Amino acid sequence: MSNPKLKDDLNDHLCEAVLSLENIEECYQFFEDICTVSEIKSMAQRLEVAAMLRKGHIYEEIVERTGASTATISRVKRCLNYGADGYNIVLDRLGVQKDSEAKNGGRK
Repeated sequence: MSNPKLKDDLNDHLCEAVLSLENIEECYQFFEDICTVSEIKSMAQRLEVAAMLRKGHIYEEIVERTGASTATISRVKRCLNYGADGYNIVLDRLGVQKDSEAKNGGRK
């Protein structure tokens, strides 16, 4: 369930816009226009941090690979565990297994 504080017509329109994109090139074009390069890189970094946490990597490995701060890693970890499940939905669809699933041959 989405955060009621975020739910409004403007954010609905933004979500509809993202859902209308048909391929990676269109995503690049849209995000380049709507975000700064720094904002895009920050979002990409947080997604990679989420994937690495899900795979069971330790903070030091994540810092080394992504350059993320430990504060960013902690925030992403909190979202993975207690957030709105956005990261988990995307990571499931991208096929990023949880550390426990990888150890159990992909079983949940």
